[in-house]
Amino acid sequence: MKLVRYGKQGKEKPGLIDARGQLRDLSAVIADIGPDQLGDLVLAKLRRLKTEQLPLVKGKPRIGSPVAGVGKFIAIGLNYADHAAEAGMPIPAEPIVFMKATSCIQGPDDPVMLPKGSVKTDWEVELGVVMGKCARYVSQKDALEHVAGYCAVNDISERAFQLERGGTWDKGKGCDTFGPLGPWLVTRDEVPTPQKLGLWLEVNGKRVQSGNTRTMIFGVAKIVSYLSQFMTLMPGDVITTGTPPGVGMGMKPPLFLKAGDSIVSGVEGLGEQSQQVVRFKR
Repeated sequence: MKLVRYGKQGKEKPGLIDARGQLRDLSAVIADIGPDQLGDLVLAKLRRLKTEQLPLVKGKPRIGSPVAGVGKFIAIGLNYADHAAEAGMPIPAEPIVFMKATSCIQGPDDPVMLPKGSVKTDWEVELGVVMGKCARYVSQKDALEHVAGYCAVNDISERAFQLERGGTWDKGKGCDTFGPLGPWLVTRDEVPTPQKLGLWLEVNGKRVQSGNTRTMIFGVAKIVSYLSQFMTLMPGDVITTGTPPGVGMGMKPPLFLKAGDSIVSGVEGLGEQSQQVVRFKR
């Protein structure tokens, strides 16, 4: 299933995309798409629905983040060997873990706002993992059974804040609008092998990133199992799993986002995002 949340910011309704690509309303079936709706029982109930009988949503409403009530937004750094090389950093022996503020989460097509004082805002297309059940000390073998589904993520990053302001990557990763998710949450039954997905990103119509999740250093099962050794993963938590090469920081000379730029990105089977870059606004 492709689950979505649509409508004005803060007032999104649950929906799904049917076999014809049409948006159907789920408001009469579930209250939202969040921690309480991501378990196997609720998802099985949704799969049994006769989607053609659900109300069609007219027009082209705004699409919000496909997940509400995200408790933790966890990120994995330098998870593609060729991206580590372009960043001039060694291949990690264990996953590099940092956090993105949940306040940076937004819809897939909402504008990306340059933070005040930004000089090096960058892009990163990534595969996002949405947890469906509590995971604590889970094995790699059982890890994917705890996943509700997957979504596209753009891990927007301010490199000067991240790398030049006294350590802790979180400073450059959680600015407002730096976490576009979606457009859809695709349930795990439709993504049986998350390590075979193409990723791409374009800036102003030029393809700058092109990769595949098969080249991850640490795959999704390893990441979920690893994280569960250090923190309890809860339903609705989002994990973004790293980016392939082609970020602005790695270009010669480096290239960073400016107001007026456009970003279009996608993950195979998980839909596309499109953002306009705007100046800081209070």
